[in-house]
Amino acid sequence: MDKEYIKAKLRNLPNEPGSYQMKDKNGEIIYVGKAKNLHNRVNQYFVGAHDFKTTKMVSNIHDFDFIVTRSEKEALVLEINLIKKYRPKYNIQFIDDSSYPYIKLTKEKYPRLLVVRDTKKDKKAKYFGPFPDANAARTTLKVLQTLYPFRRCAHLETKLCLYYHMHQCIGPCVLDIDPKVFEEMSEKVVRFMNGDTKEVENELKEKMVIASSNLEFERAQEYKEMLDSIHHVVNDQQNIEKDNRGDRDVFAWYTEKGYLAITGFLVRKGTILNKEFRLRPLYGDAEEEFTSFLVQYYQDHPAARELVLPNTLDVSALQQILDMPIFQPQKGYKIKLLDLCIENAKKQLDLKFNAVARQDSMTQQAVEDLNRIANHPMNRVELFDNSHISGAFTVASCVVYEDGQPDRKSYRLYKLHTGNSDVDSMREVIYRRYFRLLKEGSRLPDGIIVDGGKLQIDAAKEILDSLNLTSTIKLMGLVKDDKHSTNALMDMNGNTFDIDKDSGLFFLLTRMQDEVHRVAISYHRKLRSKAQTKSVLDEIPGIGPKRKRLLLKEFGNFTNLKAASLEDICKVVPTEAGKTVYEALHQEKTDVD
Repeated sequence: MDKEYIKAKLRNLPNEPGSYQMKDKNGEIIYVGKAKNLHNRVNQYFVGAHDFKTTKMVSNIHDFDFIVTRSEKEALVLEINLIKKYRPKYNIQFIDDSSYPYIKLTKEKYPRLLVVRDTKKDKKAKYFGPFPDANAARTTLKVLQTLYPFRRCAHLETKLCLYYHMHQCIGPCVLDIDPKVFEEMSEKVVRFMNGDTKEVENELKEKMVIASSNLEFERAQEYKEMLDSIHHVVNDQQNIEKDNRGDRDVFAWYTEKGYLAITGFLVRKGTILNKEFRLRPLYGDAEEEFTSFLVQYYQDHPAARELVLPNTLDVSALQQILDMPIFQPQKGYKIKLLDLCIENAKKQLDLKFNAVARQDSMTQQAVEDLNRIANHPMNRVELFDNSHISGAFTVASCVVYEDGQPDRKSYRLYKLHTGNSDVDSMREVIYRRYFRLLKEGSRLPDGIIVDGGKLQIDAAKEILDSLNLTSTIKLMGLVKDDKHSTNALMDMNGNTFDIDKDSGLFFLLTRMQDEVHRVAISYHRKLRSKAQTKSVLDEIPGIGPKRKRLLLKEFGNFTNLKAASLEDICKVVPTEAGKTVYEALHQEKTDVD
């Protein structure tokens, strides 16, 4: 870090709202923040004492940029967009690609009931939930589908399916069904999902009695299990205050020991359906990180009828961004919910802090041990593995670890052309990877770890030599014992360094090895699966997935399709496309013969 350069930039920061972006020595953005006053906020990082984690981040800052905005709201929106775009390593990124399951009642001519997690694609549908877990949602769906025979198929078929014969669908694909039937079933579903379960319970009890009378004990047991499920999912949830049937989300935070704990309650009809909890290292201001979390969270989750937040939080920017009423209570029932939230955040932080801190400490020590063994910085490491079956579908994967953590946005996959030689595959993937990085001027790693012994290392070294990268990138290989378990590292000169199997470095290398192998195998399986479904139709111009599906649906298989006349094919697809298919199939037949 050029301290004089940083000081000069700090002096010239404006006293206006905006977003700031911290950069490392490679020019990559490692942290994004927002501020009401850029000058005051950014200067705070470079003056005074900080905890260990913030000090570590600041030590990696070599430059910073900023963007002035007209308001704090614009600064917050810009911050979130930059976090999503650059995924900075030190930002608290709360989006975890998981969301709660809901039951969806579609708004179609013939409605369907589904379990979904995305509630934003279909605005016309009705959604009920969220449910505590997928099992609870599926159990409830099973009850509803047993009692209310909505259609099951995504696309209407031309004949009655098995569900119709099992009395779980009334067959709108073939039979003329009065729309009022679906309206009545939809109304019953809405009542049930709003808590009026008596009608459904009575129907199930009646069916259970009839099944028992007919000696259908297995079916009677199924109805009993459904009744138990209703009681568990609908009636046995944790009640906060039974006379309050409001729907709201409640979020609060607690910070201690350099960590930020955020807890949220999803309250529906006075009942806590589920709890959100996040624990992350804190690099910025706690209130700013909490605000950032809320904006990110509601980009992927449906808005609440009301959002309850601590009264110490400045919500002026949130009010303008989030499309929902925000309450900051001073007393009463809602303040009890907030107090319970904060209490949970404190307890969860205390419970998880030691484990998280120990894991961070072990990872940091493992990276330091790797640097010592390599006698070279190994903070950013790339690993390679390949996969094939007898030379077919040969692929390679490259995974990237930064400070002991996977950097998944930097992972790369390769289709290789070198057959079943692992050594040749290593040469090809190393060349393609680093020739491209050099050509694009992209960031190079500190080190490379190959999954293999001296042969693999020599193959990789040969390519690094040709690209003049041997002195820039440290190359090492994983050495395995006779039980195929990693027990040492080998450098380019063939020197080996034993790894203690109780050390953090051993577990870090094992995680890295498992990850690169998993990525390679997954890609290999994907290509094999894709190839197994490939047919001559995929090579015919004008025949995409939809027309291919129509042809196979009409003729059943390729034998029937090849035997079909041009006129029959043109009944399914347009005339020009039909002629192309007919000629291709008959040409293909001639070639085989």
